[in-house]
Amino acid sequence: MITAGHEKTLSVLFQILTPFHFLAPACFYLYVTGSLTDRKGILPIQWLHFIPAVLAVIHVIPWPGLAPLDWGLISEQLAQNGYLTLSAKSGLFTIYFHNWGRTILMLFYLFMCWRAILKSGIIKSNGKENLGKDWVLFILGVATIFQIIGLSPILYLWLGIPLNHTYFIIFNCVALLIVLSYALHKPKLFYGHLLVATTWDEKTFQVHELAIEQVEITDKELEQRRTNTDKKRNQLPTEQQKAYSILIKQAMEDEQLYLKPELQIIDVAIKLNIPVHHCSYVLNNEIGKNFRDWINGYRIEHFLKQYPLQGNRMTIEAIAQESGFKSLATFYNAFKKEKGALPSTYFNS
Repeated sequence: MITAGHEKTLSVLFQILTPFHFLAPACFYLYVTGSLTDRKGILPIQWLHFIPAVLAVIHVIPWPGLAPLDWGLISEQLAQNGYLTLSAKSGLFTIYFHNWGRTILMLFYLFMCWRAILKSGIIKSNGKENLGKDWVLFILGVATIFQIIGLSPILYLWLGIPLNHTYFIIFNCVALLIVLSYALHKPKLFYGHLLVATTWDEKTFQVHELAIEQVEITDKELEQRRTNTDKKRNQLPTEQQKAYSILIKQAMEDEQLYLKPELQIIDVAIKLNIPVHHCSYVLNNEIGKNFRDWINGYRIEHFLKQYPLQGNRMTIEAIAQESGFKSLATFYNAFKKEKGALPSTYFNS
């Protein structure tokens, strides 16, 4: 905390950090909803979420004619009880703008995040490993716990309990230990979000290059490229092709690997201890499909089995996500490619 005699430093930090203080809840909400819908950008209407941050910038600007702020008093109150009980005027707007305004904003966006989670139906998709779902629920749960803890000083002050009381310190430490214990018992939770559990050797790098190319070129071009590559690199005996084909199908059907949204061909190859290029060769020549179309076929069949059972209580998006699809657009494209029609047309016929 800024000590007496350094009020100028406090004023600079306060004016810089306050807009970010108001921006954080909206950014967190956009991150959560973007993760649920697999959206990469911000829609035009969503820029309205940044209005509180703009107001915060207006609030801290030292406007001409504005009465001088008592930074000594502000520093003293922040040191005693934090921003929640800041009663000194801190800018252009009323004294309640900084404490109650940010508190209400935070509670509103926490509510909107949980509303989006419940509406998406991902909480109901239990029993299957879904790292994206688990990550969103984890960060939202942690944010909710610590934001509620952040509001506890109001209750403590109302009850006349000092903030350095033993119970308050113990409560914070226990909450932190629970979060850390959960994270340590689920290391996969951070895969693809904070950590990348991949060894970037030459073979793995080539596989990821091929995965990137799949997005950039058409299926026909990809099939031709794979065929030419397979002829040069793979000359598997017919018996070995059939054996690999049986192993791959059994792993996919018995363990339902296709329900994992992040599943890649390298995951199947590693699980069966088969070289990646052999796995790709068998899929293209023995099974007759590329990897993406092949696993999407399993996901579509799983969806068709689950929809009559859960369609009355779950959305199409939730069932599709349970079936292994990362987004609704991917599901519709795969369904039309597999069945020749969109789901509504298919079920009506």
